[in-house]
Amino acid sequence: MLGILKKLFGNKEEETGKMIVIAGLGNPEKKYFGTRHNIGFDVIDALSDKYNIELTETKFKAAYGKGRIGSQRVILAKPLTYMNLSGEAIRPLCDYFKVDTKTELIVISDDVELDEGNIRVRPKGSAGGHNGLKNIIKLLGHDEFSRVRVGVGKKPKEYDMVNWVLGHFEGEAAVLIKEGKERAVAAIEEIIENGVDSAMNKYNGKK
Repeated sequence: MLGILKKLFGNKEEETGKMIVIAGLGNPEKKYFGTRHNIGFDVIDALSDKYNIELTETKFKAAYGKGRIGSQRVILAKPLTYMNLSGEAIRPLCDYFKVDTKTELIVISDDVELDEGNIRVRPKGSAGGHNGLKNIIKLLGHDEFSRVRVGVGKKPKEYDMVNWVLGHFEGEAAVLIKEGKERAVAAIEEIIENGVDSAMNKYNGKK
């Protein structure tokens, strides 16, 4: 009988549980797909494929979709504002769904200080020179949201920074970044299941 009632009316405890927003940073135009700066979008795509969560909604200057990772309700989101204005999508999206941005927001971004394949999980902190994170911090009014930073390799001396982050992965770097995306997905799953401290212990440092 209980099973029939759940099918008819849903599980109230599940429906009133918290919602976690997982936002990957990047630039929306096709020419930026697969670049170092768009690794946040790539991790969202990996989560979308794994958990069959399609990003079919386009509101709040974002593409997003609702679903579940395990028993946890989540929203996967990609800001459509361009990187430097990412907060203009994340802030209204979180406001609308009444998400506590200090405990129910995970942001994925690239990190030029980490080697390809390595990730760094943090519960809070400065933008570290990343303009997307800087804008999110500005518009949220705090820096206490979880973030997963994916290493895209340190810039060689002969490269301009803009050209480096907007470049594509080649050769061994392409293999390593695939592993990095997989580690980022696993770290997000760990944050959801056991908390950010557990994810830091498991996934920070060199792989």
